[in-house]
Amino acid sequence: MKYLVYTLILVFALNLNSCARRVVVAQPASVTVVKKLPRQYKVVRVKGKRYYFFNGKHYRKTRNGYVVVKI
Repeated sequence: MKYLVYTLILVFALNLNSCARRVVVAQPASVTVVKKLPRQYKVVRVKGKRYYFFNGKHYRKTRNGYVVVKI
């Protein structure tokens, strides 16, 4: 019985010292990729980063095309 109590205390103490309290795994939201922007786009800078603006949406350039981003 004494070893059971010591084991439970040890397990409880190890749980309190864990660095990761909670791990949340979330699926990314749907990503919209555009292969080519229309000619009417504007280049804008927001906080030093380059974005492409067209039709009320901001796009970021990637290897696969342009991704719609929320700023």
